[in-house]
Amino acid sequence: MTQYVLPPYPYDRLNAFKDMAVELHGTAINMSIGAPHDAPPQAVVDALASSGLERGYPPSTGTPEFLQAAADWLSSQCAVTVPLNQIGATVGLKEFVAGLPHWLHLKDPSKDTVLYPAVSYPSYEMGADLAGCRAVPVPVDDQWRIRLDAIDQADIDRALLLWINTPGNPAGGIDDLGAAAAWGRTHGVPVISDECYIEFTWDRPKETILQHGLDGVLAVHSLSKRSNLAGVRAGYYAGDPELVHWLREIRKHVGAMVPGPTQHAAAVALGDQEHVTAQKAAYKRRMQAMIEFLAKMGLEATMPGGGFYLWVPTPGGDGWHWAEKLARDVGLIVSPGDFYGKVSDNYIRVAVVQDDDAIAELERRLAAMPAG
Repeated sequence: MTQYVLPPYPYDRLNAFKDMAVELHGTAINMSIGAPHDAPPQAVVDALASSGLERGYPPSTGTPEFLQAAADWLSSQCAVTVPLNQIGATVGLKEFVAGLPHWLHLKDPSKDTVLYPAVSYPSYEMGADLAGCRAVPVPVDDQWRIRLDAIDQADIDRALLLWINTPGNPAGGIDDLGAAAAWGRTHGVPVISDECYIEFTWDRPKETILQHGLDGVLAVHSLSKRSNLAGVRAGYYAGDPELVHWLREIRKHVGAMVPGPTQHAAAVALGDQEHVTAQKAAYKRRMQAMIEFLAKMGLEATMPGGGFYLWVPTPGGDGWHWAEKLARDVGLIVSPGDFYGKVSDNYIRVAVVQDDDAIAELERRLAAMPAG
């Protein structure tokens, strides 16, 4: 048996572009990763320092306060009732996404296939690889929605789980969550709905797969995007009682604990929608400004169905060429499309997470470029 060879971490491949941007422009304006730039609410920051929970080990399942806050948010924002024992805490979401195939494969070793959208967050595929499972991309349509009808029956028979992501990263597609839940129940395949961008939909109300029943599904949520708490690492999963029970128990053994002060602060953040409304308005304004900016660079971007990414086709069909060009010309760092699937090399992804001043600086740099 040969040793598993880790692929390069995608965003490390952009380091040369960042160095070039700094050399040519003084600073790199980084829109390659969806790391929030704006400050979280002051009340949440204050809560981190005032919980009194830093001394003891926090429950890996989640503190009663945090689980209740998650349940209350699902009830008030999505009209869904979820018992507290059907919710579990996560250390952000990436560790959960990458670890889930391994944990579910332990539960059912007869299944070895992870289904995920062909244009999507790279950790879905990576989690399958790290678990020694088959990673099978599912085609998407021209609106970037997963095509459940395109899944081969042989892959269904071996499926450990199906990932969906709505609003989607990178392209902002909005899947039919009711159809996905029904598909999973029909075929006996757990459907895991990554809903970390749920607060940022642009032409419809927010939706969770849990609105279509709890059996056979998990919804996965994060506070990184909605509350600008990516550095604090807090999220949760909720849904099917058997799946949640298994994951809560296995995570006790793993020691996957969200720090106590983090859980207290996350509960405070979940209880406040006002800051999310303000953040949503800021992202929409900045995305529209970036669409106009990119048009001046010769790139045609449109508003997605949701999320704060612009998924931009590249003239000439070479995302890496355009990532280098933007870094060289204006010091803007973006992600080449092939980070998000083998069918995406003629796109770039622009994470519109920088503030208005950064976008204004891009405009100044563009205006200073030599004519021609």
